[in-house]
Amino acid sequence: MERFDTDAAEGMDPIIFGRVLDGKGGARPISRSEVDHWQPEAPGEILWLHLRRHAVEVEPWLVSDLGISEVTAELLVSDSTRPRALREGNALIATLRGINFNPNEEPEDMISLQLWSDGTRLITLRKMPMQTPRDVRDMLDVGNGPTDAGGTITQIVEQLVVRMGQTIVDMNLQIDELEALDVEEDHDEILPKITSIRRNCLALKRHMSPQHEALERISRDAPGWFEDHDRREIAESIERLRRYLDDIDISKESAVVLQDELRARSLASNEHATYMLTIVAGIFLPLGFLTGLMGINVGGMPGTEDGDAFWIVAGICFAIIAVQLFLFWRWKWL
Repeated sequence: MERFDTDAAEGMDPIIFGRVLDGKGGARPISRSEVDHWQPEAPGEILWLHLRRHAVEVEPWLVSDLGISEVTAELLVSDSTRPRALREGNALIATLRGINFNPNEEPEDMISLQLWSDGTRLITLRKMPMQTPRDVRDMLDVGNGPTDAGGTITQIVEQLVVRMGQTIVDMNLQIDELEALDVEEDHDEILPKITSIRRNCLALKRHMSPQHEALERISRDAPGWFEDHDRREIAESIERLRRYLDDIDISKESAVVLQDELRARSLASNEHATYMLTIVAGIFLPLGFLTGLMGINVGGMPGTEDGDAFWIVAGICFAIIAVQLFLFWRWKWL
């Protein structure tokens, strides 16, 4: 079951959690008072802070206490959240996006995660609650987590990409369920769902395509502390993300095909109804003319004095109907 960190419960402290990685897969918590003057106490220790980027004091704290440049700090707290990555000296800066699993939110409204690391310190920032960093933290707390900053970043990336895959799988299952429904009977139920799936595909593609480019930039341009095995892990995530992008295209095409089938059947049904109305009109047009002609109130109309005149006219009408039906059948109109 998903769990969510909430600002309402924790206040607006800029630190959501902090950990000092021991370089062996474990970590210990670190308090706010220890953060400002933190230095590694043993070889391989890494400081990881997960922050609320919308907290008022985050940006000045990043600059004054953590020694990050003003331009970089402004980028880390910015609302410009298009996925990207860049290198600044020995530091790696990136903006990534993950699936939104928060209650009453749509998955395609993806959550941004900014990160900065110089190999010794790792800072991640988010605005909306995000479960991926907490999953990595939990792995560290039980001694089964990454051992360095590069490994932590690759683990975060992997978790983000895996969650994207689950969303795409769920969407494909929904398409399969729609294809199994009776298009004729469930037309009004299927069409809104197809529209929603197409909208979701477009939203996911819009965010995942630049994320693919950002991960390639990390793999290619990351500083030296980002080790070769970390680059291989990122490369695997890139390949997985590429497959997910292909799956999105397939899902989108499947939704288009299903929507086209619905429209074709609806058009065929309307055309059939129009055709039948035309046939009926064709049958009754001469009958209407005949009965209208015989019903005019003019003296001297032939047959008005004959008691069998009605039956004669009725017989003529039925004979005309029979001839029309025969001709329509002969011409394959029926």
